[in-house]
Amino acid sequence: MRYARLGSSGLRVSRVGLGMMSYGDPRQVAWYLSEDEAEPIVRRAVEGGVTFFDTADMYSAGESERVTGRLLRKLFRRRGDYVLATKVYYPMGPGANDRGLSRKHVLDSVDASLRRLGTDHVDLYQVHRWDDGTPIEETMQALHDIVRAGKARYVGASLMYAWQFAKAQYTAQAAGWTRFVSMQTRYNLVYREEEREMVPCCLDQGVGVLPYSPLARGLLARGSGPGSTRATVEEGGSRPENDLEVAGVLRKIAAERGVPPARVALAWLLGKPAVTAPIVGATKAAHIDDALAAVDLTLTDEESSALEAPYRPHEPYGYR
Repeated sequence: MRYARLGSSGLRVSRVGLGMMSYGDPRQVAWYLSEDEAEPIVRRAVEGGVTFFDTADMYSAGESERVTGRLLRKLFRRRGDYVLATKVYYPMGPGANDRGLSRKHVLDSVDASLRRLGTDHVDLYQVHRWDDGTPIEETMQALHDIVRAGKARYVGASLMYAWQFAKAQYTAQAAGWTRFVSMQTRYNLVYREEEREMVPCCLDQGVGVLPYSPLARGLLARGSGPGSTRATVEEGGSRPENDLEVAGVLRKIAAERGVPPARVALAWLLGKPAVTAPIVGATKAAHIDDALAAVDLTLTDEESSALEAPYRPHEPYGYR
């Protein structure tokens, strides 16, 4: 494993992060893995040098945080040996204040997340989406107070428009508050809309990009086919034809390299200068093996150009 600074911050993370969304209560969602099922997968990641783990309060209605906390306490000797990230925004209850980025919800949520995780702090506390109903000044001050209280070491953001992210950063800087050090956004070979504004913004501002869905919900792991039911729903409906063209080129290059398509797709992302660490979801040990191997796979300029050539613009989605 290799390690890198998260943007221009001093925080170092493994070049691959393990997304914990798939681990929770299978009674809620069929594709969730139980804690017992998740443990050997997380253990394989830890043994391979992964130190960065990402979850959110709303994953499995809080159960993902509980599973994450228990597993990491079991698999690491010290709390300081791993980097733990979670998120806030989505509803966590029926009340009017159980959602969004108000000061009340943000402060209540970080305490609830810490209880579920079984720790006194997270290393990276992220806003999961933009909240049109709360002044950004209120949100950024609340996040700053969480850092000052020692409940989070750094703050980050997830999918939003570049103008919103820039507004949040300016608001924090102008007030002397804590700025975001990371942007977790959808970014992969078949969805590159973030290259238009968000990725250049992050490069300019020294913000680390943490791509989620780096394998497009499995399409890029197979290199062919329309994807699973989950992929069809969560990636915005039926696949455009040129997505399958990209997957075809991916499959060809992977075959020439003699490696699985997932490794090539992840290697392409890892070669992007703004990218610190893709957040990889894993439901099998083999998924971890591909992610670990991708760190040491360097594509040629010709291979990268061939992978990028079939791409066509997509309608941006997922900002709510």
